[in-house]
Amino acid sequence: MNPLQKILITGATGAIGGALAEAYAAPGVELYLHGRNEAALGSVAERCAALGADVICERLDIRDTPVLHAWLSTLGPLDLVIINAGMNSNIGPASEPEPWSEVEALLDVNLKAALLIAQTVLLPMRERGKGQIALVSSLAGYFGLPVTPAYCASKAGLKAYGEALRGWLGPEGIRVNVIMPGYVKSPMCDGMPGPKPFMWSPERAARTIKRGLARDKARISFPFPLNWGTWWLAVLPAAVSVRIVRWLGYGG
Repeated sequence: MNPLQKILITGATGAIGGALAEAYAAPGVELYLHGRNEAALGSVAERCAALGADVICERLDIRDTPVLHAWLSTLGPLDLVIINAGMNSNIGPASEPEPWSEVEALLDVNLKAALLIAQTVLLPMRERGKGQIALVSSLAGYFGLPVTPAYCASKAGLKAYGEALRGWLGPEGIRVNVIMPGYVKSPMCDGMPGPKPFMWSPERAARTIKRGLARDKARISFPFPLNWGTWWLAVLPAAVSVRIVRWLGYGG
C-alpha cells in the first residue's frame, strides 16, 4: 500500500496536475483534487477512482482566499500537498506590456494563493511532526525571460519561498520540495512564446516528480540539459545571460 494516505493536488485539471493525480492514485489513497473546470476535474477524478483511490473534488477559484482558506481548514492533516495551480502571461507581439489585469491574476494564483495554501496546511503538519509540501516552480525561476516577466517573477518567488520553508521546517520533520519543470506538453505551454526545447510529456514529468518527492530532493528540476543550462543563467553575469536568452529566441 502506498504509505501516503491523504494527498492534495491543486490545479489537477492541468497537464502536470492531472498526470500527478493518476500517478498517485491507488487503493488506500485519499486524493483531494482541486480545479476550476468542472468537466475536466470530473474526468481526472474518474480515472483516479478507476485506479482505486478515494477521490474528493473541490471546484473553486483559488484567488478567492477566504473560500480557499475555509476549504483547506476542513481537510485536517495531509501527508502530501502538491501546490501546482498556475497560469501564464506574456508581453505582446509588438513588445507591449502584459495587461495589468493578467499580471494581477497571475500573482494571485501563482504566488499569493500558493503561499496561503502552504501556510494553512503546514499548521496540522507541525502539530504531528510530519508531512510534505511541494511547490511547482519552473526553470524560468532561475533567470527572467524577457517574454514572460511576470511568470518568471512568480516562479522565482515560489522557488525562494520553498527553499526558505525547507530550511525552517525540516528540523520539525516536514519535508518541503521545489519542483522546477522545463517545457511540458500542455495548452499553457503551447501558448507560451519562444522555442520549447526538450519538451516532455506530462506522464514523464509526473514520474520524475513522484520519484524526486519520494527521495526528498530539495529541487526536482528537469529535463537535462535544459535545467543545467538555466542554472548557469543564474550564475553567469547578468549581461552575459541576457545576451544568451536573446540569442536563443526569448528576447521578445
